[in-house]
Amino acid sequence: MPPRIINSVAWEQAELLMQPAFIRVVDNIRKQLDASAWTGTYKDVLIWPTSTSDETKAMVMRLTQELEAATPEQAAQIRETLAQLPTPHPGYHLCLQRQEQQIHVDLWELCYQVCFLDYTPEVDNAVDIDTSLIDETGDVDWQKLDNKVRGLVDEVFAKLPE
Repeated sequence: MPPRIINSVAWEQAELLMQPAFIRVVDNIRKQLDASAWTGTYKDVLIWPTSTSDETKAMVMRLTQELEAATPEQAAQIRETLAQLPTPHPGYHLCLQRQEQQIHVDLWELCYQVCFLDYTPEVDNAVDIDTSLIDETGDVDWQKLDNKVRGLVDEVFAKLPE
């Protein structure tokens, strides 16, 4: 579940931190993979609200495809129907594989854990920016960001099965 940001200052701070956090997450994963028996590939995915049934997902996907070729009148009706249905948000996963083992890591979730305090993916709460990652001039504190990212990525790899 994506974080819910409650004010414009937090939104600006999140915009400041997310891209550098993402770049550092990917870079730290690369470093870990270089020294690991695991191989990694990246994949775009759709993240659905947890209660969404397979039938509803299929209907949303079908309607989204129909929207591309619809007349203006049909498109308006399709959009109205889609507005009543759950909407997925884009995700980006790291697929780790070793022999028959496969593990998926949500890279956006990792970035959210970097940028926000006490971020919990399953809980729909407003989030607070980790302002310790922003220096007194309002810029990214690169050393603190690097340290936090490295710690979280190290934790992901430490939890992988032997």
